[in-house]
Amino acid sequence: MYCTFQEKEALADIFTQVKDVDEQIFGVILKIFRKEKVQDCIGYLLDTGNQTNLEQQILQKVENLIQVENGYQLYDVRKNIKQTTNVLKKLKDHGFYNLDYSNQEYEDFMQNLIKSCRNKIKIIKFLQFLVHLTSIDQNMIQCGSNSLYILVLIKVDLRNKNFQNIRIQNTSLVGANFARCNFSGSEFKNVNISGINLNRAILMNCKWINLRIHELNKLNAHSDDVQSVCFSPDGNTLVSGSNDKSIRIWDVQTGQQKAKLDGHNYTIFSVCFSPDGNTLASGSDDNSIVLWNVKTRKKIVKLDGHTNDVRSVCFSPGGNVLASGSWDNSILLWDIKTGQQKAQLNGHDSGVNSVCFSPDGNTLASGSDDKSIRLWDVQTGQQKAKFDGHNYTIFSVCFSPDGNTLVSGGDYGYIYQWDVITGQQQAKLDGHTNCVKSVCFSPDGNTLASGSHDNFILLWDIKTGQQKAQLDGHHSGVNSVCFSPDGNTLASGSNDKSIHLWDVITGKQQPKLDGHTFYVTSVCFSPDGNLLASGCCDSCILLWDVKTGQQKAQLDGHDSAVSSVCFSPDGNTLASGSDDMTIRLWDVQTGQQKAKLDGHNYTIFSVCFSPDGNTLVFGSDDNSIHLWDVITGQQQAKLDGHTNCVKSVCFSPDGNTLASGSHDNSIRLWDVKTGSQTAKLNGHTFYVESVCFSPDGNLLASGCYDCSILLWDVKTGQQTAKLNGHNRCIQSVCFSPDGNTLVSGSHDKSIRLWDVKTGSQKGKLDGHFNRIMSVCFSPDGNTLASSSFDYSIHLWDIQKGNEISFADENYKNILLQFIGPLFQENPLSLSNSITILRISQTALFQAQGALILNGHFVSYQGYNLRSLFKSKGSCILEQKRI
Repeated sequence: MYCTFQEKEALADIFTQVKDVDEQIFGVILKIFRKEKVQDCIGYLLDTGNQTNLEQQILQKVENLIQVENGYQLYDVRKNIKQTTNVLKKLKDHGFYNLDYSNQEYEDFMQNLIKSCRNKIKIIKFLQFLVHLTSIDQNMIQCGSNSLYILVLIKVDLRNKNFQNIRIQNTSLVGANFARCNFSGSEFKNVNISGINLNRAILMNCKWINLRIHELNKLNAHSDDVQSVCFSPDGNTLVSGSNDKSIRIWDVQTGQQKAKLDGHNYTIFSVCFSPDGNTLASGSDDNSIVLWNVKTRKKIVKLDGHTNDVRSVCFSPGGNVLASGSWDNSILLWDIKTGQQKAQLNGHDSGVNSVCFSPDGNTLASGSDDKSIRLWDVQTGQQKAKFDGHNYTIFSVCFSPDGNTLVSGGDYGYIYQWDVITGQQQAKLDGHTNCVKSVCFSPDGNTLASGSHDNFILLWDIKTGQQKAQLDGHHSGVNSVCFSPDGNTLASGSNDKSIHLWDVITGKQQPKLDGHTFYVTSVCFSPDGNLLASGCCDSCILLWDVKTGQQKAQLDGHDSAVSSVCFSPDGNTLASGSDDMTIRLWDVQTGQQKAKLDGHNYTIFSVCFSPDGNTLVFGSDDNSIHLWDVITGQQQAKLDGHTNCVKSVCFSPDGNTLASGSHDNSIRLWDVKTGSQTAKLNGHTFYVESVCFSPDGNLLASGCYDCSILLWDVKTGQQTAKLNGHNRCIQSVCFSPDGNTLVSGSHDKSIRLWDVKTGSQKGKLDGHFNRIMSVCFSPDGNTLASSSFDYSIHLWDIQKGNEISFADENYKNILLQFIGPLFQENPLSLSNSITILRISQTALFQAQGALILNGHFVSYQGYNLRSLFKSKGSCILEQKRI
């Protein structure tokens, strides 16, 4: 049954008809249906006898109905049942009952529908009721699946919910947050689970098949950067080369390592299968090339001829010739049968990073540090053409399957598309923010994949030159990308030592998550903990509902990057500082700008309210600190003393002392009333990026570019502790409200939790893919917010002691019944701190601490996804033997 336009328009009206129904009734109806093993819910409700029986049972079970005359109460229940029955009957006659409403053709309609559902409590409860009906009545499966899709779209808080035995099919749950949910006994079929959060979920005896997900697998074994990946011609095997001097062979379906090949003395930069899949070539930093027998995993021959690193190897389409490019500026052609050098191609003025044969095998392309691309005649060894256009190093070249187009990736994020016949540049693809290390065409030639040191993989539509998707999952630069022969899977190798397999088909679908489009520089909780403000390099400020992750407001006004945001103590005002040299005050309720403090000729790095909310202080790149009267908007004082820009300012809890951290490597303490400097704290050897007072005002923490965190006694000015653990700049430090924990965010992409009393590290939070810019505790200390250059904001659940929730007790009790080998291998997975919400343009699949027993988790391509769950920190349980 296909729904007409009129039916689509009526759907919102159908849902509206439950607005007068007491939502308690939905829960009671579900209990009764389960007890009586009802299989046709609508048919049951339409039966008059069943209605009478249902009315009596509801009156017995629902305690909170208004206690009035029994006749009125019975009428009220009867009316509620009738309304519910009528709505279910109307849904049955609507396309919503049996069509996949996550399909793109319904996108515009769904956007209008969710507007009518958002914040409507009765409708939300009814949608949840429809989801649970799927566990009872198979006829309701698509209707319930569409309902869950809507709940995800309108960002209802679905954490800690019981979804036992639900059956979901033909829908998308991209970006859904199911942290700590119980999905035991559930069945998923043809569901897009890309980017969902299953942290601490319970997944016992699930049957999840035909799943669609961006990231199919993550292969971990290398102990250093992965430089190159390549699929075998049949697509069943993946090979990888690494800085750890090893080559590893992987089973694509299981994600298991099949073999490890040792033979090179240094980094393996390039690996390539022969067209028949029987031979593997590897090029190394030891100046050699090795040919391997894939079946026996034995070395066939070592090819010596280059006098510097071999950066790229490529078989000809016929498999008889191997080309190698080296940092000795030359390209060598080798006869595979004899192992002898056939030719040397000279012409580049600098190292050759990439070589690629045309599909007919007659032409070889090469990209070099000399900023040029050259085409060579394979038969004669003569240069046929030279393409100039790049202004920097060229890292990768690749022919399209028809041989008419050549694509090159280079430094500073540039990708160029060339017409092979004319030598003219056809297009320039902009999207990456760092060097493009690898480019690869899909087998049909319609899609280009590019891997970059900005940590992202981008998929491009070759015909239009438009970006189709961004694959976000690596923690460090991407060195190599490669399509499987069928074009459905993309492999990527990274400096984070991992290899990822991606579902290309679902990778084309852009996650519908609103948020920042550039680096997130600063986050701050409101005093009541309900709002989070974030400032970004995209010049805007966003206000978020902490519970749901829903964006509540966007504050526009700055003309450049927002460097710092801070709530006033009463929560009514937000202050922001920017690279546009202004400070703005915003009304949190209305989102309107209240005041603009300008007239400065310097960038604002940090803003902070005094505890009474009357004074605003900020540090800037004029090396001074400025204090402003919030009410009058007039400058009260200017504190001079630093000899370089002031990156961070912070008031003591009593408001009498101000601390400032500067790029002159010092921290200074100031008397707020007199404006005089009371102390200079020396100890850091490089830029001081962040300072923060403990809640009692006795300690000051400072984070520095020298990778250290120092704790200071405020009264004496003496250093009391040095916290070591990060290996890059410390960008942000923040005390928990009870003062027992210090959190730090670093350019090494990690967040660390420290015990203030002992100075020892309590925990490490990994989840961001780029440098951490800001960390902030919620007022109750249970939630931590972090922002990053990966364009995302994470909210972390910080639990301790008796604050463990019932869901966690249930979780721990389940764990006691089983053996969890993964937790023994990776004790960090037991950390109480997990991501409860991630605000980003790009969805990320998460399953840290998910409990998995039996069941099936299979992609639509037949891949077992258990290894994916395991790589994300899930615990594969085994029942204890008694």
